[in-house]
Order: sequence, then structure tokens, then C-alpha cells
Amino acid sequence: MNKLLFMLSSLLLLTFISAIAGLHFGPADISSNQVLQCILGSCENQINQMVIWQVRVPRVLVALVAGMGLAIAGAILQNTTRNPLADPYLFGIVSGAGLGATIATLSLGDNLSIALPLAAFLGALFAITIVLLIAKVLQRIEQLLLAGVAVSFMLGSATQFILYFGEPFATNRVIFWLMGSLSRVEMNNFYVIASVLLISIIIIIALHRHIDALLLGDESAASLGVNVDKLRLLMLALCAALTATIVAYCGGIGFVGLMVPHIVRQIIGVTTLKLVIGSALIGGSFLIWVDIIARSALPNAEIPIGIITSALGSIFFLFIMIRTRNTN
Repeated sequence: MNKLLFMLSSLLLLTFISAIAGLHFGPADISSNQVLQCILGSCENQINQMVIWQVRVPRVLVALVAGMGLAIAGAILQNTTRNPLADPYLFGIVSGAGLGATIATLSLGDNLSIALPLAAFLGALFAITIVLLIAKVLQRIEQLLLAGVAVSFMLGSATQFILYFGEPFATNRVIFWLMGSLSRVEMNNFYVIASVLLISIIIIIALHRHIDALLLGDESAASLGVNVDKLRLLMLALCAALTATIVAYCGGIGFVGLMVPHIVRQIIGVTTLKLVIGSALIGGSFLIWVDIIARSALPNAEIPIGIITSALGSIFFLFIMIRTRNTN
């Protein structure tokens, strides 16, 4: 218990340090003292105040909740499907949300305040529905991930087909958005993502023992009184809603839900409550630092964060495969 409290306290401190660090990086040269003054409400000039409160604070907060949400979604997918490689990106949820958001962006233009997250959610729900139907036909829960990968490629190709015939300016905007970026986020985006994240965490905490029962197998969980199909469907829908909301505002950010839960299992544990709390803290910190790299690595340019997470995720994926092969 003491070890667990120490680890969680350390991760909480890491999250706080990451958030503070995120306020110090960016194209504008603002010293640490000036950042502190702006946070305390006594900025030296209007420009610094605008940069801190209208650009950096929203980016840090959205990166925090987006990282938390993607990591939690990955953890829940892995526990409910009993597949350590499950991830919103590989499961087709991100591609589905991307397809929905692409259609909404090209159809509605700038009138997207409510339509964008709704379209992304419907696209993610569509992807999950297809995956579940395929798994039901195959009658094997183990095939969910492979079905998700197939659906991901299918919906990705549909998105590219739509973009090919789209208006050039809107298409370029969507393509950049699909790479994942926090360059246009606002505080309103943080409020929406944080609300969905909070609701998701409350539901997961309320059902964490039922989710733990799934780790024992469907038959064992059913013998303990768990409605396996209903619970799994609820968790998949929850992950779809959480991921779709994040994708709607931040674009396609892959592999966070794959990497972070694996790290948490090694240092904290595998049960749902520990896994969700640890994944939230590490996931939030991770995406803040990815965003710091994205806006600081190149002078006068910003790297889409989806490129960075995909590069790290592919390496991590290969590491897991090699480690699994050596273990067997």
C-alpha cells in the first residue's frame, strides 16, 4: 500500500511538473519569471498575457485531458477484450471518428461547434458496430483486434477517397487535422473533453470490479453475476465516446492507449482501478511532453503530434512483439 501511494504521488508530481513545463515552451520567448507573473495575474504586458492564457494554458490543459482520455480508453479496451495490444487507434475507433469528422468538416465548413464532436462520435460508434458484428460472426472475442485493424484500414481508405474529391483548401485543413495537432484548441474544447472524461471515469470506477472479473474469462465473469455482453458493449461505447471527443478537437493521435497502459502495468498493477488512475496520470504527462516536442523541435514550424506518437508507438509495438516472442 505504501509503495502504491508513493508511486501515485510521484506520478501526480510528474503531471504537475509537466503542466508547468508546458507553459514555458513555445515560439514566444517568455522567461520563467514572466510566466509565473502571468499565472499570478500580474503580466508585464498584454502580449505575454495573451500568449500564456489564450495559447499555452489551453494547449497544456487539452493535452492533459486528451492524454488521460486516450490512455484510459486503451486500458479499458485491453482489460475488456483481454488483449494487451488493443488500442483506440488499432481498434478502428480513431479511423471511424476521423471519417465522421472529415465528412462534417467538408460538408459544414466552419459551423462545427456541435456537429464536429457529434459526427466524430457517430463515426467511432459506426466503427465499433462493424467490429462487434465481425466478432459476433466469428464467435471469438480474440478476433476483435484483427477486426479492428481491418475496419481501421477500410474507414481510413474511405476518408482518403472523400478527401480526394473535396475542395482543396478544406482538404488540406482536414489532412493536417488528421495528423493530430493542438495548435487550434481553445478552453471550450478543454471543458467538453474534461466533461466526457469525468463521466467516463465515474462509470469505470463504479464498474471496476465487474471489469476485473472479465480478466478471469467470460465464463468466470458470468458465474460471478456479470452480464458480460452488456458490460463489454457499454465499455466499448464509452471508449468510443471518449476517443471520438478527443479526435474531434485534437485529430488522430495514435498509440497513446497502447503504450501507456503497458507501462502502468509494470509499475503499478493490472487491476482496473490502479490501471485507470496510473494511465490517466502518465497519459496526461506523456501528451504534454509530446506537444512540447512538437512545438519546440523545429524553428518556426510545428510537428503534428500524431506523427510523434505514431513513431514512438510503432517502436513500442515492435518491442512488445519481440518481448512476447522471447518470453514464449
